[in-house]
Amino acid sequence: MAAVDTVQRASGRGIWGWMFFDWAAQPFFTVVTTFIFGPYFVSRMASDPTAGQAAWGYGIAAAGLVIAVLSPVLGSIADQTGPRKPWIGFFATIKIVSLSLLWFAAPGSNLFLVVLLFSLASVAAEFSTVFNDSMMPRLVPKEEIGKISNMAWGLGYLGGMIALIFVVLFLAGNLETGKTLIGLDPLFGLDPKLGEDARFTGPMSAGWYFLFILPMFFFTPDATKGIPIGPAVREGLSELKSTLAEVRTRSGILRFLLARMIYQDGVNALLALGGTFAAGMFHWSITEIGLFGIILNVVAIFGCWIAARLDTAFGSKHVVMIALVMLSIATVGVVSTGPGFTLLGLIPLSTADSGGLFGTAAEKAYILYGLLIGLAFGPVQASSRSYMARSVTAAESGRYFGIYALAGRATSFLAPFMVATITTLSDSPRLGMAAIILFLGIGMAILVGTPYPADKR
Repeated sequence: MAAVDTVQRASGRGIWGWMFFDWAAQPFFTVVTTFIFGPYFVSRMASDPTAGQAAWGYGIAAAGLVIAVLSPVLGSIADQTGPRKPWIGFFATIKIVSLSLLWFAAPGSNLFLVVLLFSLASVAAEFSTVFNDSMMPRLVPKEEIGKISNMAWGLGYLGGMIALIFVVLFLAGNLETGKTLIGLDPLFGLDPKLGEDARFTGPMSAGWYFLFILPMFFFTPDATKGIPIGPAVREGLSELKSTLAEVRTRSGILRFLLARMIYQDGVNALLALGGTFAAGMFHWSITEIGLFGIILNVVAIFGCWIAARLDTAFGSKHVVMIALVMLSIATVGVVSTGPGFTLLGLIPLSTADSGGLFGTAAEKAYILYGLLIGLAFGPVQASSRSYMARSVTAAESGRYFGIYALAGRATSFLAPFMVATITTLSDSPRLGMAAIILFLGIGMAILVGTPYPADKR
C-alpha cells in the first residue's frame, strides 16, 4: 500500500523560507564546485590539467563516501530528536568556515589541504540538504510537492546565476589586462594573477549561505520536540537497522533508490567535472567559464519552471525519465567534441578561431550540448526529490530521506573515481568523462520498471 497521511499546508512565508534554502545553497555548487573555483584549481593550482582533474575528482569521491555512510544514520537520528533546524545550523557552521578558508588557496598551495576544505564543505552542504529535504512532506499536501520542489530548485539556480554574474562582471579579471568583462578593475583590489578572483568565491558563497538560510530558520515550521540526543542516537541507529530491513520489503521504493543511486552518480560527476573538462580542453578563462555557467543557469531556471508544471500534470517519474534522456544525449555530445569535430568526427567543424569569446566552432557546439544539460539537470534532481516525498509519510521522512541521500551518494565516489582513474591511465580527460554515460543509462533502465509513487503496488 502507498503511504498515506494528511498534511496541513504551511503558511506562505514558511514555504518560501524553505524554498530559500536552495537559493542560499546553490552558489557553492555554481561558483565554487563547477564554474569558478573548481576550474581555477584544475588549471592553475595543479601542475597540469590532467593532475588537477584527477585530484578534484578524488576529492569529490572522498566527500561522497562520507556522505553515503553517514546520511542515513543522521536521518534516522533526526526522526528521533524531532527538529531539523539544529542539525542544519550545525552543518551550516562547518560549511561556512570551510568555504571561508578557501581564500588561502593561492597558486602553489598544498593541494591536499585545499581539497580537504572543499570536501568538508561538500559533506556539510549535503547533510544540511538531507534535513532540509526531510521537512518538505510537512509543508504541503502530496499533490503540491512536485511544484514546490521544482520551484525551489529553479530559485536556487536563479541565486547561483546572480552570484555567477556578479563574479564575472565585477570580480573575475583577465590575466593579461587585469580588467573584468565590462572593463572594470576587480572589486576589493583582487589580483587575478594570484587567483584572488577565484579564491574570493569561497568566502562570498559562505556569506551568501549564512544570510539566506535565515528565512528558513525564522519562518518554516519544524518537527516537534523529540527525545534527547543520547537516547535519540541509540533509537536512531536501531531504527535505521529496521528501516534498511523494511525497505527491502517495499520493492518499489527499493527499485527507485537503486535507480537513483546509479543515475545520480552520473549527474553529480557531470555537474562537478563538466566545467573543469571544458577548462582543460578549450583553455577557457574564468570569464568564459563564468559566461558558460550563466548561460546554463538561465536555461536551468526555464527548465525547472517547465518541470514544475509537468510534474504536477504527469508526475515526477515522467519528468525524471525525460531529463535522463536529455542528459545522456548531451554527455555523448560533450565527450565527442573537440577542435575540428563533434560526435567523434561524424560532423567536421571549422578550426578557425574568431579570437573572441567561444571563438571556435567546437566551443559553440559544446555550448549547445551545455544548453541541453541546463534544461535537464534541475528537473532530474528536483523531481527525484518529489518522487521520494510522494512515496513516504511525513513521520518517516527523516529516515527515508537519509536513505535517499545514501542512494544519491552510496556510489557517488565511483563515477568521479572512474573519471579520475581513466583520465590518469589514458591521459585523456575525454575518455574519463565518457564513463558518465554508463551511469545515466543503467539508472534509466532500472527506473523504467519502477512504480509511481514508489510505494504503490
